[in-house]
Formats: sequence, C-alpha cells, structure tokens
Amino acid sequence: MGMRNGTKKVETFCVLICAHNEAKHIATVVRTALEQAPCKVVVVDDGSTDATAELAEQAGADVLRNPENLGKGASLKRGFELVRERNYDAVIVVDGDGQHDPREVRRFLDAYERTHIPILIGNRMANPLGMPFVRKWTNRIMCQILNRLTKIYVADPPCGFRFYRTDVLPFIMSEEPRFAFEFDILIHAALRHIRVDSVRISTIYHKGRRQSHVAPLRDAWLFFRAVMDHFPDRRLIK
Repeated sequence: MGMRNGTKKVETFCVLICAHNEAKHIATVVRTALEQAPCKVVVVDDGSTDATAELAEQAGADVLRNPENLGKGASLKRGFELVRERNYDAVIVVDGDGQHDPREVRRFLDAYERTHIPILIGNRMANPLGMPFVRKWTNRIMCQILNRLTKIYVADPPCGFRFYRTDVLPFIMSEEPRFAFEFDILIHAALRHIRVDSVRISTIYHKGRRQSHVAPLRDAWLFFRAVMDHFPDRRLIK
C-alpha cells in the first residue's frame, strides 16, 4: 500500500474557505474554525465586491484575493497550492456561507485518526431534516451513479465540507474552474484507487434564506457532465 492510502500522521492542518460576497457569515466562520484546534485559516476571496476579504482578515484568517470571480474550482486549486507550499499535513475545506458548522472540523480529524482514509466527505444525508426535497433527490441519484461507475460510496457528493491529506492532492487535481471541480476530484480519486469515505455532519439551512432549486439542479448537471467526461461509453443507471 502506497503513501496515498497509507497511515501518515496528521500533525498540522489548515482550514481552507473559498468565499464570494459572504460578508454576512465569513467572520463567524473564521473565528469558529480558529477555536477548534491549533490551525491556520486561509480564505480565498473570489473577487468579492463586499467586505468579505477585510472581515476575514480581521477575524484572523490569511487571505488570498482573486482579482475577479474565477469560480470555486479555481479558488480551491489556489488554496491547495498554498497548503502544499506551507507543508501542512492536511486541509479541511469549509464553505464560507454558514451552511457548515466549523465546530465539526474535529469530526474529520477524529475520523482520520481512526481510519487513516485520506479523503473524507461531509455527509448531511444521515439526518437531512430541513434539506429541500430537490437536494435530497439529486444527492441520492448522484450517490447511486458514482457508486455504480467508480465503486466508491459517497452519500453526499456535492458537500463542500471535506478533509484531504495533502499528499493526495497532486493525484486528484482537476482543471475544472467552477463547481464541477469537486465532483471531478472524486472521480480522479476513484480511478487512482485512493480511498474515500464520509463523515456525518449537520444539515444547516438558514431561516429566512430563500432556498432555490437552481443549485441542486446545477450540481446535478455538472456532476453528469464530469461523469460523462470520464465514462463516455457507460450507461449511468441500469
């Protein structure tokens, strides 16, 4: 078994947050992440037109600024490059919109200590109370297709709350600039026989925030496109 699936100890890690116009939530997310364990928090500000970058810095994060909105994939890639330059053992990705609870960072670290699985994906499907029906439906379809084609089981493929051991990052990197990046790297991991598992996390949908069907339908389309790029001749579902 190679180091990609080995038992490397995680002694240092970074919390990475990609944010675009998240001034309402970013400071709380950064501060809460910093409270969980000795770590650095890096925010990639993706061309925000509000005070996201300034508030993230004031809360204690190191901030990288994209000159314009380049997309989540491009922001993640930039953050991963910095994480590797700084020689962190692992990186935990948290969304900046308040839909992840940074207090659950510890769950990923504990899961890695138990399993030594180098990629861990947040799973909201164990208790999806409050999750819109369209999101639950698309998540289950994506899970079924991913399992059928790659033989990996990820209950919540679009979830952005994730743990990566940094030595696996070069093997799973995607060129997708936007949201398809996170689907694409799951497929890269499966094709390279890098182990992937899930960690149960909370399902958070803010009261008073209008939940649109656009995001899950967009995610489904991007997922199917990523799958077909890798498996153009395979039927998705029997």
